[in-house]
Amino acid sequence: MIRTFIAAAAATTLIAGAGVAFAGNISGAGATFPAPVYAKWAESYKASSGAALNYQAIGSGGGKKQIIAGTVDFGATDKPMKPDELAAAGLQQFPTVVGGVVPVMNLPGLKAGQVKLTGRVLADIYLGLIKKWNDPVIASWNKGVALPNMPITVVHRSDGSGTSFLFTSYLSMGDEAWAKGPGGNDAVNWPVGLGGKGNDGVAAFVKQTPGAIGYVEYAYAKQNGMNYALMQNKAGKFVAPMAANFAAAAAGAKWGAAPGFYLLLLDQPGANAWPITGATFILMHSKQTNAQTGKDVLSFFDWAYKNGDSQAAALDYVSLPDPVKNLVRKSWKVIVGPDGKPVYK
Repeated sequence: MIRTFIAAAAATTLIAGAGVAFAGNISGAGATFPAPVYAKWAESYKASSGAALNYQAIGSGGGKKQIIAGTVDFGATDKPMKPDELAAAGLQQFPTVVGGVVPVMNLPGLKAGQVKLTGRVLADIYLGLIKKWNDPVIASWNKGVALPNMPITVVHRSDGSGTSFLFTSYLSMGDEAWAKGPGGNDAVNWPVGLGGKGNDGVAAFVKQTPGAIGYVEYAYAKQNGMNYALMQNKAGKFVAPMAANFAAAAAGAKWGAAPGFYLLLLDQPGANAWPITGATFILMHSKQTNAQTGKDVLSFFDWAYKNGDSQAAALDYVSLPDPVKNLVRKSWKVIVGPDGKPVYK
C-alpha cells in the first residue's frame, strides 16, 4: 500500500510533464502530510479544467525554501510561518485541510487501537528512556494487553518536516525533558532512532521493522493498514485517530483572530479531540511576477474548496468550514500582480 502513495505523488508530479502543456499548469512543492489529497484534487482538476498540478512532496522545509527562492508557484507546509516571518519573506499563507499525526507501530499479534499511549510516555520512548514494549510504564497504561518483550525501534523523519514540527511540539507541551532537550521544530536533534524521508519513508521503515514505532499523517496509516496507538487527550480520554476526532480538535479554532492564519491545533480541549491535530498551509508570494500564474494557483485551490471536500473526507482529512474558506478567499485580495491589482477576484 505504501506504493499507492508513491504512485500518487509521482502521478501528481508527472501530470504537468506529460504531453502538450495546458494553460494554467502550476507547480508546487513541500509537505508530504497533504500529498495524498493534493494528488486526488490534481487528478480531478485536470479532468475538469485541462490544467495540471506538478506537486513535489519533498517536506515542509523544502517547500519553504523553494517558494522563497521562487522556483515553484506555491509552497506547502505543515509548520505555519508566523506573521513577521511572512512579512520578511513577502509571502501570504492560508490553510487547506486539517489532519492528524498518528503514532504507528509494528507489534506482531496486536491490532490497531489495542495499545494506549500518553504524551509523556511517547516522549520518553523518543528520548530513548523507554526501550522495551513491555516496560512497566507502558504496561501500567495497558492492563490486560499482552505487550511483547521486544526492543523498541524509534523511527523519525530525516528531512525538514511539518509533520515532525507538529509531533515534537506536542511532545514539548506535555514533557519538560523533551521541551528542554530536542524541543519542537521541523528539524530536531533526535536522541535515538532511524530516519525516513517523508511520511511514506517513515511508514516503510515501521512496516518492515518488528518492534518499530513512528509517526505519520493518518491517511498514510489508514491506506497502509498500519497499527496505531490510542492517545490520551487533554480531557484524559484515550481516543482513536479518525476524521471526527480531528474535527473535534479543530472545532474551537478561531481562524478570524489569527494573523496570517497562524494557528496550532495541538492538545485542544474536547472529550473526543485527537491531541496531535494540525492544519496544512499554502505559501504564495504577495507580489506575483506573473499575474496569470498567481491566478491559476488560486483557481486550483478555489476549485478544491468548492469540489474537493468528499475526496478529502475519503482520506480522513477534515475540510475547512465554509466561513473559514470565505475568510481565506478574502485574504487572497492582497496577492497582486505586477500592476498592483489582485490576481484573483
